[in-house]
Amino acid sequence: IQMSTFGSGTTGAPSDANTMFFQKGLQDMIKGIRTHKKDPSAFISQAIADIKAELRMTDPYIKAEAVRKLTYLQMLGYNVSWASFSIVEVMSQQRFGHKRIGYQAANQVFNETTDVILLTTNLFKKEF
Repeated sequence: IQMSTFGSGTTGAPSDANTMFFQKGLQDMIKGIRTHKKDPSAFISQAIADIKAELRMTDPYIKAEAVRKLTYLQMLGYNVSWASFSIVEVMSQQRFGHKRIGYQAANQVFNETTDVILLTTNLFKKEF
């Protein structure tokens, strides 16, 4: 059983049958950052490690929530360009809610030097 260090609840999203993964959502991460207002770097480092583990999961709900957290960290000034391929994966999900999360993250994270721009362009051609 994997357990996130900053949460022990679930998001209510379906998960893999073989993996029981306890995680907290974006709101819980924000509360944790506010709780560690004096020095949030240790908390954020642990949160990023948890997000990396969530991005390796196959459950699209968990992956989309991880991208939401990365988008928030990007707004705080952290570099999350290492997750570009995961953002494209979320953009290519079937559910529009997941696509929307991926599109917003791509809008904030991607720039002209991002190495998955060609994948994104082809995805747009396929979708629209």
